[in-house]
Amino acid sequence: MLITETNLISPDDFYEALIDTHRDLSNEQSQELNAALILLLANHLGDMDVLREALRQARASVVPPA
Repeated sequence: MLITETNLISPDDFYEALIDTHRDLSNEQSQELNAALILLLANHLGDMDVLREALRQARASVVPPA
């Protein structure tokens, strides 16, 4: 089951680390970093049903279902 409620002990610390990781990168490098991070975390999670639900919800957040 996909957890959608805040589950980070310190969300602000994570956000700061994410922003710092992107600092001084070109748009292309930033997109590549995001792709690498997604693949690393997906591999760590490993549950295809949860990953499919995350993909569905992420897409719906930018393109509402028809």
